[in-house]
Amino acid sequence: MAQATEQPNKETLAVRRADGESRTLAASLPRLMLEARRIANNVTHGLHGRRRAGAGENFWQYRRFVSGEPAQNVDWRRSARDDHLYVRELEWEAAHTVWLWPDRSASMAYASKGARDSKLERALIVTFALAELLVAGGERVGIPGLMNPTSNNNVIDRMAQAILHDTRSRDSLPPSFAPSSLAEIVVLSDFWSPIGEIRQMLAGLSSSGAHGTLVQVVDPAEESFPFSGRVEFVEPEGGGAITAGRAETWAADYVALVAAHRDQIRIETGKLDWLFSTHTTSRSTAELLLFLHAGMTSAKGVERGAKAGLGA
Repeated sequence: MAQATEQPNKETLAVRRADGESRTLAASLPRLMLEARRIANNVTHGLHGRRRAGAGENFWQYRRFVSGEPAQNVDWRRSARDDHLYVRELEWEAAHTVWLWPDRSASMAYASKGARDSKLERALIVTFALAELLVAGGERVGIPGLMNPTSNNNVIDRMAQAILHDTRSRDSLPPSFAPSSLAEIVVLSDFWSPIGEIRQMLAGLSSSGAHGTLVQVVDPAEESFPFSGRVEFVEPEGGGAITAGRAETWAADYVALVAAHRDQIRIETGKLDWLFSTHTTSRSTAELLLFLHAGMTSAKGVERGAKAGLGA
């Protein structure tokens, strides 16, 4: 009996670990939520949301009359105040669903020395902030398998509560589900999963015709491999470990393997006309948020962002 007391079974250890992680997440979520709202508010000042002309009831803007349009489109009251003819446009109101998936698996908790955020914190901040922006623009936002789509103004609070009360295993990739053909999907993960699993995920999510973006969130140390000397590397999800006698001699091979893995992901996303980008936690959170929001507004806008260096 004494031996059993000294050596708790695996289930007890798992419960203790889960309890500790949930308390840590619960303690950090208020800060992450505030940070997300701050970044979303700052970004909003430079955006006009996703509003655009179309069928609806709410006034959006006046624009110049274009030769060849039906004369009944002219707003004569507005045109009488100027030397030009104007058309009154209504706001497009066909809101659709955006699914956001922040990877909360064990590997996302990593943060190298001096890093401001762990990968998990950065993924949650971006998820919360993007959800806030999208809901403000009239869209519905959900988390696959965790939170049904909503356009509620308290979307951040709802997401936080759903995450805190989630008792299931923390998978690296989103669960299999069938989004509508008009849905958009954003997956924030470190994407260290085998390419076969990523390929399978993409096939399932895109089968209905949905469009999406994969963002690989990495720590600066995972990007540059700054290790030297004798270092033990522990795999946080599989539990394996390997020791390097002179870690610096591994750097070139590591960088090459990471580049090859990313090339494989780009090939798979390219086949489906999805987007793939990388984000290092040392970079600006607002930069990533702007990139993703642009992608929600226009695929061409995303391509411009990628060419500017966001899609490395």
